[in-house]
Amino acid sequence: MPTRRRLKCAVVTAVAPAVVTATVLVAPAAVARTAATPAMPPAPAAIVLSVASGPVGTAVTVTGTGFPAKKAAVVAAGSSVKRITTTAAGRFTTAIAIPRTALSTIRITATAGARKAASTFTVTKAKTSGSARVAAPTPAPAPTPAPTATPAPAPAPAPAPAASSASAASAAPAISSARLRLGLSTPGGPTANGELDAASATLGESPSIVMSHVDFTHPAPVAGLASVAARGADSLVTWEPWKGGAGVDQPAYANARIIAGDHDAYIRSWGADLAKHGKPVYLRFGHEMNGNWYPWSDGVNGNAPGSYVAAWKHVHDLVVAQGATNVKWVWSPNVPYPGSTDIASLYPGADQVDVVALDGYNWGAVAGQRWTSPADLFGPGIAQLRAVAPGTPLVIGEVASSETGGSKAAWNRDLVAYLQAQPDVLGFVWFDFQKEEDWRIDSSASAAAALRDALALRRG
Repeated sequence: MPTRRRLKCAVVTAVAPAVVTATVLVAPAAVARTAATPAMPPAPAAIVLSVASGPVGTAVTVTGTGFPAKKAAVVAAGSSVKRITTTAAGRFTTAIAIPRTALSTIRITATAGARKAASTFTVTKAKTSGSARVAAPTPAPAPTPAPTATPAPAPAPAPAPAASSASAASAAPAISSARLRLGLSTPGGPTANGELDAASATLGESPSIVMSHVDFTHPAPVAGLASVAARGADSLVTWEPWKGGAGVDQPAYANARIIAGDHDAYIRSWGADLAKHGKPVYLRFGHEMNGNWYPWSDGVNGNAPGSYVAAWKHVHDLVVAQGATNVKWVWSPNVPYPGSTDIASLYPGADQVDVVALDGYNWGAVAGQRWTSPADLFGPGIAQLRAVAPGTPLVIGEVASSETGGSKAAWNRDLVAYLQAQPDVLGFVWFDFQKEEDWRIDSSASAAAALRDALALRRG
């Protein structure tokens, strides 16, 4: 994910099951296609809640669509009130806490101008264990602007998604069967069905891959895997060997400590949980290793040359030993830049990697950067990946564009056309965050419409 102002580069949720065969990341088979529409018809205002029940104090992510563009809005849950502004596409996402109430239900409302929508939240009794109260599930915090090296935080464990996932799947557009798969990464993580559905409605199709980021302080995201599977999509989990956001110098997570076995019990627990899940999981371990902003890269955090590959193999073999043969391993460097480490020296080998990926962002005309076309951004890196791992399926692991310095709408159209023309590129993951730049799909109405139209065109 973007962590600094340099050319850098996240997979998808769906409603229809994806087919996973000997060829990984094959487009879902025989999924009913949604007829391409040239423009989004006006839709009534609506809100979706990340959770529909819980005790007082539960933090609920509220996602709204169909509201006036760039309009002051109020989201209320009883005495709790949040004031926000809608996006250029009339969307919003915010968190609100359920206040103290004697009622068994509470009405959550959103109002912007003359448009209003509401949904009901069921208030349950808090479970207790002795004097300790069980914490209510919380959504991932809102993305912060310009962190030095902060990944999207791993979403907190959420309740089993059976009811909410089923209703979300029934309301969302269908997954496309096009060869070039759509992937999404959103702030709330894989259980944030409201965010995923809102983005899907904007784009006219659901993602077939949903990506999340989880660091070495969290267990395997079992609830997230179940939620994504319930939507009919594949999980792409970015597994980061560090304490997220704590900087590059983290000796406890140096490659030598991983190789020495300091984290073996933790790694085995992941392997066991992934094996128990049973369904395909794409595991992206230690991504963007050719840069210098993460503590697993060679040359930082005391890591010797070659230690990244050794750490990868150690982790890979431990996970496989737990019976996690359902895991597909994704090796994902950043787009090369002057001074980056040669990616060939970081490749673990064909017996260790199932999919290769590339992360890249168009930072636009900000300080020290320039507007960069999709071909210029990804072309050199794709050529290197083809040379290092010939015949290996390829995806764009993270991608987004700034609005600064050019037409994001034109860039979005060019991105889909460029990737569609690469026969070995099987998908891309859009990083739908407002962070260092406004990377969101709907940072402007024109950008959102262009990406929607480009996806419809590639569906045929």
